[in-house]
Amino acid sequence: MELGYVLTRLNQVMHDWANYFRHAVAKGVFCMLENFAWRRVIRMLQTRHRWNWTDVRRRFATPWGQWQPITAGEIALRPVSAISVTRYRYRGDMIPNPWPLNHV
Repeated sequence: MELGYVLTRLNQVMHDWANYFRHAVAKGVFCMLENFAWRRVIRMLQTRHRWNWTDVRRRFATPWGQWQPITAGEIALRPVSAISVTRYRYRGDMIPNPWPLNHV
């Protein structure tokens, strides 16, 4: 399987899932999912190309130790943790009440 196809499908599935759950308290889960996907893709590349960790660092890190995104041409593994988490606003008395208020 080509790396570009794998990255495209991973981006689609993870971002659809994250958009569905972005209204929950899920920022930590998004970070864990991003970390898990990154490690699995690196592991797939290590197996496919017979790289050791030094080869991975040489390929995906700058000389100063910063990690570069995993790319295949113009397709990159997009960060899921960049999706903003928005909680529902408290609406309080603005919710319509179907029952009339009878004060006794």
